[in-house]
Amino acid sequence: MKNLRQLLSLCLSTVILATASPLWAAEFNLTLHHFYAPSEPSHTEVLVPWAKEVEERTNGRVKIVIVPGMSLGGKPKDLTKQVRSGKVDLIWTVNGYSGKEFLRTEAFELPFVHTNDPVATNLAMREMFETDLKEDYKGLEVMFLHATQGHAFQSNGYGIRKPEDLRGKRARTPSRTGAWTLEELGADPISVPVKNIPQTIQRKVATTIMLPFTANPLLKLNQYITHMTEGHEQTRFGTVVFQVSMNQQRWNSLPDDIQKAFQTASDERILRRAGQVWHEDEKRGLDLMLKFKRKHIVLSEEETEAFRLQLEPVVERWIDEVSKDGIDGKALVTKARKLIAKHSQQ
Repeated sequence: MKNLRQLLSLCLSTVILATASPLWAAEFNLTLHHFYAPSEPSHTEVLVPWAKEVEERTNGRVKIVIVPGMSLGGKPKDLTKQVRSGKVDLIWTVNGYSGKEFLRTEAFELPFVHTNDPVATNLAMREMFETDLKEDYKGLEVMFLHATQGHAFQSNGYGIRKPEDLRGKRARTPSRTGAWTLEELGADPISVPVKNIPQTIQRKVATTIMLPFTANPLLKLNQYITHMTEGHEQTRFGTVVFQVSMNQQRWNSLPDDIQKAFQTASDERILRRAGQVWHEDEKRGLDLMLKFKRKHIVLSEEETEAFRLQLEPVVERWIDEVSKDGIDGKALVTKARKLIAKHSQQ
């Protein structure tokens, strides 16, 4: 009887363990942390499919858990610290949230370097990464970089058709190059987290924001914004660069075949996909505003040129600034423009 009870106990323990654990477990469990909402297309249509491809290419040996909305704690500006310290394995974040940490890549954020084609900018950054940009990413293994559609001017109570229209206005921007852009236009720049933009406009802390249209549905900006301005042929006034990066030590610990799976999933296809998703999401954001009869201002070629001439000193200021860190900013801007133009024609 004693032996029977022991046998039954052993069988019960086996059943409990089998039901409490999956039939198989991933060999490499990774966490990707980011600040965006899980409903946003960049999450659902770029990051999720990318992670799934890695998992499939490794036959389930890798499992990537994507944690959005800063749910693991901290603020968006902390993400690069979190991944470098090993608190998380992977991040998706805006470079500009880390201040001057990624100086070389800032060349792509300058006004009239990136203009209106995120796919072309993504491919240009990829082409320049190993030779010109990688130095900034010590402690990180970059999976891929990508840009947004770019900054439009979105305002409450007035339209913007010429540089002088921003003079004396308080305006929100996500980056220091965006702040320089606003300063050159005579505006007073402020930095506000994306989630706080609605109350910033509602309370008139700022009356203009530099932001793509993609965020408009999530933030319900149709309730706060009356006018939207972009340049000729969807030209924008700067952009921000995102990165998907892994902790360097974590990357070095992965076998070659696992690394190869990540590299394949991060090839040109994801850059084109990310650019296309941003482009399509821009249309959704714009359509929402038009549905509520918000004014969409598209500048003429001549009006756009007036902004370009006004903002060229921003590029010169950046070149002078990064030269203090031993960086040839002029060469970076020239090369970035050349490669963006090349990929725009493809």
